[in-house]
Amino acid sequence: MITDEQIKAAILLKLYKRGNWGASHTSFENLKKGFKIGELGKKGLKRIDDIGKEVIRTGLILRKPTHYGLEISLNPREHKTIYEILKKFFEI
Repeated sequence: MITDEQIKAAILLKLYKRGNWGASHTSFENLKKGFKIGELGKKGLKRIDDIGKEVIRTGLILRKPTHYGLEISLNPREHKTIYEILKKFFEI
């Protein structure tokens, strides 16, 4: 089973690869794509939602509410912290 820290890093990597920094947003619902439900354990995709909301609270991800849903992007002011987390789990 995947740990919460690995999910957090995978979320950040997904936004990093897409180039979603600052004004470049993607839908919060896109975070769930690419995860295998079998690896997420009992709560499944709800874990992705919970961890995504936690990362928003910590300030690593910016939120932009719209009439069609929540949009998110990486916080450029936290780029050093984001890079440290990504380097810990992935080769970037």
